[in-house]
Amino acid sequence: MIVRIMGEGQVSLADGHLAELNKLDDELLTEMENGDGPGFRRTLQALLTRVRDLGDPLPDDSLEPSELILPSPDATLEEVRELLSDDGLIPG
Repeated sequence: MIVRIMGEGQVSLADGHLAELNKLDDELLTEMENGDGPGFRRTLQALLTRVRDLGDPLPDDSLEPSELILPSPDATLEEVRELLSDDGLIPG
């Protein structure tokens, strides 16, 4: 799966990592629903860090279609709300 982190680039991520990332995504969704700004910021950073750690970066000049788009590390709670689906940022 190709994942884009807005403002950073793309990584190739094995589908087997989605369950772990979905746990962080669920936490993020709960924090957003509760208006927990500090928790939201902490969990967003943790989610993006795991994607970077688990994924293999694609070259900067590569323009692969992204199957998943994640917000930038400095995205606001309101900006992330606009990206959410019923499943959160990560489907499943």
